[in-house]
Amino acid sequence: MSQHMYNKIIVASDSFKGSLSSLDVAEAAAKAIHEIEPQCEVIKVDVADGGEGTMDALRRTLGGEKISVEVADPLGRPIQASYVILEDGTAVLEMAAASGLPLLLPSERNPLKTSTFGTGQLIADALKKGCRKFLVGIGGSATNDAGMGMLQALGVRFYDAAGAELQGRGESLEKVANIDMEGLCDGLKESEFIVACDVEAPLYGPTGAAYVFAPQKGADPAMVERLDKGLKHFSEVAFNSLHTTEDYAKSPGAGAAGGLGFGFIAFLSARLERGIEMVLDAIGFDQLIKGASLVITGEGRVDSQTLTGKTPFGVLKRARKQGIPVVAIGGSVTLDPKEALEAGFTGVYAVTPAGMPLETAMQPSVAAENICNTVRNILTHE
Repeated sequence: MSQHMYNKIIVASDSFKGSLSSLDVAEAAAKAIHEIEPQCEVIKVDVADGGEGTMDALRRTLGGEKISVEVADPLGRPIQASYVILEDGTAVLEMAAASGLPLLLPSERNPLKTSTFGTGQLIADALKKGCRKFLVGIGGSATNDAGMGMLQALGVRFYDAAGAELQGRGESLEKVANIDMEGLCDGLKESEFIVACDVEAPLYGPTGAAYVFAPQKGADPAMVERLDKGLKHFSEVAFNSLHTTEDYAKSPGAGAAGGLGFGFIAFLSARLERGIEMVLDAIGFDQLIKGASLVITGEGRVDSQTLTGKTPFGVLKRARKQGIPVVAIGGSVTLDPKEALEAGFTGVYAVTPAGMPLETAMQPSVAAENICNTVRNILTHE
């Protein structure tokens, strides 16, 4: 029997990739909690950090409808992509659904040719359906067009010096001479965009979109240099066209998703937030955890990266503000215990028993059992 009586425990863990979803982890933990504290209220929170799976996590938590639309893939071919409209009318999109790298064969990757046009089509569809608040995940892009394709799908027109209209692609960035914002989609100006972005990169330069990310999207060194010059040129034309005093190109996150971050902040007045912060705000996490006696969080691997703003760290920060102790569990843990304590965790626990082979530990039933055993130990020894 535990010395503590726990009256309310929150389980808010990221998925254990390749093994258990966020909710599977919560189910396993809840089973152990109820064995030891049958009276305890357990709140299972489906969380994600703005990457893959965020849209579905929010839909499961808040209710809503999945909408499927035909859009252009990164090379302009028709594909079906979906987004979610939550019950309160907020649209949740993942740019990877329309403009993601996995949509292309390795031989098709070419950031001079790829476009975020399909992502703009998803937004345009949601606008038509009356959505005016957008939560957007921008990880996993195949593009380096600074959002030019997306903006084109939303009614922005780009022209070269001779007055010819340009297509929104990486190769067009260097040619943009004029930008016409007259034809913007209805409702766009009244819309609020919150973009999940865990990348600090500026738009251009050695730590910008092209140099850091374009090589994995198929760019050779000459292309990288050309794209970087294009991004810089595009940002200068945008700066003059938008009559702004702020140089958005230098904003942290402007270089995310091939400069899509820049397109969002400069043209759509978006707010960039860490993915986990966007998700926790959307689900009303601060309210959910009020009065809890413990929060259990985690992810597949708890390592030094965990403290850079991933799910467990985002959960920890919110819980600490309310003075609630937080423990983290992981399939594997390489985070230094001293670092974990300094960050504010009361404990960090690896759920996989020593010596268990990885392929065994990754089996969903085994992973769930390991989580159960670990949570039992935490509650009886805390």
